[in-house]
Amino acid sequence: MVLGLRRPSAAREASAPWADAEETTAGDARIGSLALALWLFLLTAGVVLLDVFTGDDLPVIPLLVVLPALASVFCTIRQTTAVAVWVTLVVSATRFTSTGSFWDVVFLIGFTALASSLGVFACAARIRHATEVARLRSAAVALQRQILRPLPIVTRQLCAHGLYEPIEEDRFVGGDIYEVVQSPYGTRVIIGDVQGKGLPAIGVGFAALGAFREAAVREPELTSVADAVEDAVARHNAFSAETGETERFVTALVLGFEDGDRVQVVNCGHLPPRLLHDGAASVINLHRTSVPLGMADLGGEARAAEWVGFPSDAALLVFTDGVTEARDATGVFYPFDERLGRWVGREPDQVLNALQTDLQTFSGGVRRDDVAVLVLSRPPDGEKADPLPGGTAPDRPEGHRA
Repeated sequence: MVLGLRRPSAAREASAPWADAEETTAGDARIGSLALALWLFLLTAGVVLLDVFTGDDLPVIPLLVVLPALASVFCTIRQTTAVAVWVTLVVSATRFTSTGSFWDVVFLIGFTALASSLGVFACAARIRHATEVARLRSAAVALQRQILRPLPIVTRQLCAHGLYEPIEEDRFVGGDIYEVVQSPYGTRVIIGDVQGKGLPAIGVGFAALGAFREAAVREPELTSVADAVEDAVARHNAFSAETGETERFVTALVLGFEDGDRVQVVNCGHLPPRLLHDGAASVINLHRTSVPLGMADLGGEARAAEWVGFPSDAALLVFTDGVTEARDATGVFYPFDERLGRWVGREPDQVLNALQTDLQTFSGGVRRDDVAVLVLSRPPDGEKADPLPGGTAPDRPEGHRA
């Protein structure tokens, strides 16, 4: 009766759509039962033989109590329990045949049983902690999908591939932001870098992205989209000031893609994009750069948009300063433009893979800032996406690189 009730429950839990793969495998064994039994037998035999040779003057059989502790690190609760029972039986069998006093034997057996039980409890605690961590990571993935959509994203005018790496490995979202939105006025794109790190920076980024998603569909002018994001960041800063938090700004590029061979850009204090075309990578010099988002009160001029060339067979690469400010062990900055020129002509995914690997090698695996890179290109005619209600393009979760 009990087994009949538990098995369907386990099956439902294993197939639950909300169950994260890491969460369901948190309690899996890291060593097979056959290999565990073999090592357990060999170690037990070695300790027992050593105990026979040393005699009662130097009993080494108590050393077996470390086996359940070791098993608790690598094994399941069932495997650890089996090791604990085995060790307790071996110690009991060897001590009953010894010539020691009765109370010494009882004390040793009791100590072995207690230590073995602690190993089982330690194993259960480890698995419970690993499951909780996996559950939190699953929640972080869900949060990430609300803040930063998986890439690539295909719209009627654009195909966006990307690379995203937050500096803090225990977090899925950092201070860099990006979004691609299909609107009645073409495809709008934003990439930005929030000042600072941690949860406050994520809050500012979320406010900026929410405003961009609404304004990109609502506003016909790209400058109005940037102004809407500016207002959202300013409101968030006002709230932060009331709660005693630091006000932050966002450097960003806001781009608008239509069906022609040009792209409209509003530069809010961000790094200029790179154009990959005709076998060369070139810097697109933007002449109308304004202050970062959240600092409009400090600037005396309204934000302005400008048009730049974007041939149909070209790719536009936009990024955050986590790329250009990466350093090697001697403090030398990453030669971004020099390296980028080597990968012109490759597919977007290949460019991103090469950049990711080269950055890792150059910096020795030490990252000092979040990294976000988008490679924007015209989609082939057969891959152009139909507009969806609300103006949002369909995403493709399998292509995300976070």
